[in-house]
Amino acid sequence: MLKLAVRPRRAAFGWTLAAGAAVMAGMFVVSLVYGAADIPFRDVWKALFSREVNDRILIIREIRLPREIAAMAVGAALATAGAIMQGMTRNPLADPGLLGITAGANLALAIGFAFFPSLGYFGMTVAGAIGAALGMLLVLGLGASRRDGWSPLRLVLAGSSVSFFLYALADAIGIAFKVSKDVSMWTAGGIMGTTWRQLDVVLPVVVAGLIAAMLYARQLMVLSLSEDVAVGLGQRTALVKAVLSCVVILLAGVSVALVGNMAFIGLMVPHIARALVGTDYRRVLPMAAVAGASLLLLADTLARTIGKPYEVPTAAIIAVLGIPFFLIIARQGGQRS
Repeated sequence: MLKLAVRPRRAAFGWTLAAGAAVMAGMFVVSLVYGAADIPFRDVWKALFSREVNDRILIIREIRLPREIAAMAVGAALATAGAIMQGMTRNPLADPGLLGITAGANLALAIGFAFFPSLGYFGMTVAGAIGAALGMLLVLGLGASRRDGWSPLRLVLAGSSVSFFLYALADAIGIAFKVSKDVSMWTAGGIMGTTWRQLDVVLPVVVAGLIAAMLYARQLMVLSLSEDVAVGLGQRTALVKAVLSCVVILLAGVSVALVGNMAFIGLMVPHIARALVGTDYRRVLPMAAVAGASLLLLADTLARTIGKPYEVPTAAIIAVLGIPFFLIIARQGGQRS
């Protein structure tokens, strides 16, 4: 009977994930077709599957294709990082953008622009990961409590304080060393101008981080239940937390290095994934990756088409959706408390 009960659930998850992948593929095609200049689908097809060259095909291959691949990678990375943080801290409000990770990466990038202008893109990516680690350690250190572990409210307050402080430092460095324009471009958040060379650096890190997250999904599921339960089942919680923290830092750090501050994806998408596939993180993580990629593709497409030929910042589109979602989750959490 147990096997019969498990198989339908697995089948249902498979169909849900397949449907999510189909939506992601559809959004990918739509994002290639629509923009400041709409391009017929036949030219998109030729750009992807032929060697023919014309102006529209070059726009697809050199501008839109790397941009939308970056949107998929960053959306999947931030959504997975948010899901890991929510499971690891048992905090429904956890998000790389709300808990100091993106602010730390932003500060590191500002320091790189000011003191190490000769750093290449790979060096800036490494700097973003180091800054993300600094921001996360500061927030977790301030939000920890010996009695109740990571208090959700304390983490949110610590994350807000640390984020404001790190952003202020980044602005101060930008003004003092006259790199404010570069820092502002990172902070605004956007995927415009992504190149194949940048993807060569970012994609391997994102893929490695996603694979590591999926491999540790079972441990994350146990850890999300209770620290005592995890220890009772023989889990080496310190090692699991260290590995998962490194995964979050890598995914969030390279994402900020590529597109700047893109908050709320890691907050919204894990809740959507849990609503679709349940609370088992072996299902939540892949669903969150697919849904995160789809959401950022949608946001980037809207950013390019709402006011064309001008662009709206992608981060602004995400914020319009994310701030109400944050308030709803915070209100529900307060009522449960």
